[in-house]
Amino acid sequence: MSVRHINPEGLHRSPAFSQAVVVEQPTKTIYIGGQNGVDADGKVVGPTLLEQSRQVFRNLATILESEGGTLANVVHWRIAAVEGQGFEEGLAAFQEAWDPADAPPAITVQFVSALGPGVLVEIDAVAVV
Repeated sequence: MSVRHINPEGLHRSPAFSQAVVVEQPTKTIYIGGQNGVDADGKVVGPTLLEQSRQVFRNLATILESEGGTLANVVHWRIAAVEGQGFEEGLAAFQEAWDPADAPPAITVQFVSALGPGVLVEIDAVAVV
């Protein structure tokens, strides 16, 4: 078994966490740490849940593509959204990013009081490639 911690180019780098952890056995399992709506410089991309959710899905796709996968390989999402946000905006971003021909993953949604300065949503994921 092989375990690799990855931080693909194009994503914010932090000494406190890896963007994803890849476990390779007969299949490759990728555990993706919580992604916020931040760009490669770590700056929040916009003030709305829709804008931030779109960036989160771009970040997730970047990680998966760096390991030969796509969003279709995700088997589980865990979504945290700040209380009071219209969840419909996050769902709209998901529908833009997700191919409706692919089976949707299992999902866990939780509402939290805060995530960080200006951050409205965070999504972590598990993918099998």
